[in-house]
Amino acid sequence: MPLGLRGKKKPKSKETAPLVEGEVAGAGVGSLPGPPAPARKLVFHAQLAHGSATGRVENFSSIRELYTKIADVFDISPSEILYCTLNTPKINMEKLLGGQLGLEDFIFVHVKGTEKEVNVYKAEDSLGLTITDNGVGYAFIKRIRDGSIIDAIKTICVGDHIESINGENVVGWRHYEVAKKLKELKKEELFTMKLIEPKKAFEIGPRSKAGKSSVDKIESGKETLRLRSKGPATVEEMPSEVNTKAIEKIDDLLELYMGIRDIDLATTMFEAGKGKHNPDEFAVALDETLGDFAFPDEFVFDVWGAIGDAKQG
Repeated sequence: MPLGLRGKKKPKSKETAPLVEGEVAGAGVGSLPGPPAPARKLVFHAQLAHGSATGRVENFSSIRELYTKIADVFDISPSEILYCTLNTPKINMEKLLGGQLGLEDFIFVHVKGTEKEVNVYKAEDSLGLTITDNGVGYAFIKRIRDGSIIDAIKTICVGDHIESINGENVVGWRHYEVAKKLKELKKEELFTMKLIEPKKAFEIGPRSKAGKSSVDKIESGKETLRLRSKGPATVEEMPSEVNTKAIEKIDDLLELYMGIRDIDLATTMFEAGKGKHNPDEFAVALDETLGDFAFPDEFVFDVWGAIGDAKQG
């Protein structure tokens, strides 16, 4: 049902927000610039999830740059890093490092461990998998539905990286592309997945000053470092509880319309709606930032409704 969205696209702004604000705002023509604000040095602490000494990482503005810095600290290849969790070394999908990093968060780095090849008989249309990715080319299993086909195969675990499907290498694919590939496999046929599980060692006890839970942080209003695939990172306030509920609603809409769940994508969509006054402006912003998805108009309107509810509190 065409709704006339995306009729006129606004030109993209050439300005980007710096990682650290260092310019005097509001300086008029001919006025002397004030002294630059001192740069804010952001330093984060990290450990390998299977056990290591603590390292320090700094000077990054994207997930890819962060992985490179981590690799340098621990003398490993960036390609060895599967994903990171915040404030816990366990494979906890609720603690995944995504587009936001709390300034007090401790980073645990999960690296490649055992490789395994699993044969799966697709007895039903749905395998019961939720797929996500680390933002730099590795898709992995975020959730397994109880009682599903995959749930019955105990060698397949949450946190496993999907490297290939029926011999086709899927490294570099986004999570929705891997999910689409699995969905398109024929019913009542056998297929093979090559998986890599994260390296495991001893259990690490909770840190004495571990970061608060995500709910605690949302309520506290503390700052985060927001990482972007394009453009510099920015230091922002944690989203309010109302905004967080809106992001969760958008995540639900993503599953309903697109068959995927991705809280980072939902957050990006929520951010795209800031400062927009109607669904047409919002649709243009989505095309500029997430044009590859080709979201249907009905989905855009529903997402705009969730953002509008958040604006009204």
